Amino acid sequence: MNVPTGHQGVQGITENDIANYLANTPGFFERHAELLSSVQLTSPHGQRAVSLQERQMEMLRERIKGLERKIVEMLRHGQENLAIADRLHRWTRALFLTADAAELPRVVVDELRHEFLIPQAAVRVWGADAAFAGAGFASPVSDDARSFAGSLVAPYCGVNAGFEAARWLDEPTTVASLALIPLRHGAADGAFGLLVLGSPDPTRYAADMGTEFLMRIGEVASAALSRLLPRA
Repeated sequence: MNVPTGHQGVQGITENDIANYLANTPGFFERHAELLSSVQLTSPHGQRAVSLQERQMEMLRERIKGLERKIVEMLRHGQENLAIADRLHRWTRALFLTADAAELPRVVVDELRHEFLIPQAAVRVWGADAAFAGAGFASPVSDDARSFAGSLVAPYCGVNAGFEAARWLDEPTTVASLALIPLRHGAADGAFGLLVLGSPDPTRYAADMGTEFLMRIGEVASAALSRLLPRA
């Protein structure tokens, strides 16, 4: 009689049959404890043979190492998130402590640059109260720029494609990537301004980056800068 080979066992018994039997017979290795030390497996750390017990210990150590790496990564992300939250808190606090509304645009920009290490930043507010007519943040803005800001449902992140807003920065020719954040009272309202963040690093504000945090920045800045608008 021919003896099957490969995945086929003796007398038609397959490896799956053996695996199912062992899985459903938990007392097998209790009755045959000597097999735990006599079964030899190939170690992934070299070609030496190890017992089933040793192999299980190696697998357990590898699993523990993997869990340790995940824990370290979680701690690192937690520390980074805490640092970002602290910076956002300090920036927001600075806005609350600014009593003079005319100083708010400068504080928004300067504190953002300081806390988040942003190379260049600027802000424009249109429709500001007449009392601020001569301020730099109330400088004229084209209809196209206003329309573009109003069309943004989320901050724009990407290359500096010659946007008018890039020219509001101190050194626009050095800017490779931009974040353009519309200022508005609510999601359904039209934009009353635009916050511009610029960097010479083309990857700092990439088109595929998440914008959730920038949206929060825009919401806080909008709330603060709304003090510049005419009172109803």
